[in-house]
Amino acid sequence: MNEAELFRVLSDPTRRAILERLSGAELTATDLREGFDISQPAMSQHLAVLRGAGLVQERREGRYAHYRIDPEGFAPLHSWLARYRDFWPSRIEKLKDLLREMDQ
Repeated sequence: MNEAELFRVLSDPTRRAILERLSGAELTATDLREGFDISQPAMSQHLAVLRGAGLVQERREGRYAHYRIDPEGFAPLHSWLARYRDFWPSRIEKLKDLLREMDQ
């Protein structure tokens, strides 16, 4: 999955909130749904999207599914951010030089 598709998945506030909850522990869909005003089918759809994007893993234990974050799914975002992390420092230095020249 490319970064544009990951950003689309992460653009939904409910999915971001689900990831926040999963950042602390592995949870079942029922546990995840607590505090959300959504139905179980809606939660299942959000989890399916997150699983499809590779951001969440599912582990079955009997009839229960447990969900946790899959850090590897965030690799494309890390790569995308790394490009810009390298880009900005040199641009900021050039801007500082330009501003110094303008002050003289």
